[in-house]
Amino acid sequence: MPKPGNRPSKYLRFTSVAFQMGGTIFLGNYLGQWLDAKYDRDFWETTLTLLSVFASMYLVISQVIKVSKEDD
Repeated sequence: MPKPGNRPSKYLRFTSVAFQMGGTIFLGNYLGQWLDAKYDRDFWETTLTLLSVFASMYLVISQVIKVSKEDD
């Protein structure tokens, strides 16, 4: 078992969470805008942005669960 000093802080691991969430949501929104323009529809942007929000929340929650299991 590694010493606690050798592992990065669990708080330090989550400093990039905001950027990860923002990037995922941005890419989903950008893809939705592109699909709306390409196919002359108006639902892709909203749908993909919402799916991106749920996907980013899932990724963050799964990371938190993984870190909490490592602490046990």
